[in-house]
Amino acid sequence: MNIIELILYSKPGCHLCEGLQEKLKQIKTLNVNIEIRDITIRDDWFQAYQYEIPVLYQKWGKYEKIIPRLSPRLSVPKLEQILLKYVLGQEEQK
Repeated sequence: MNIIELILYSKPGCHLCEGLQEKLKQIKTLNVNIEIRDITIRDDWFQAYQYEIPVLYQKWGKYEKIIPRLSPRLSVPKLEQILLKYVLGQEEQK
């Protein structure tokens, strides 16, 4: 199984960020590696994301592709379905 490389722009004390990070860790059917980027350590990240966090990107090589904003109320299975769609280009099989 391929590793899905994700970048989560976050900041300390952000409950939405912590919630998304916890849900990403709960995904068992995908091999997810999460890099957490604290926007408070770089001014360019802070300026770009201060009103938008959590922001999730897919990373492959030197490229990054934003994943559309996720609802904080998403269940773990729904989050997994969205990752399959946007990251792997797959729809849920029924």
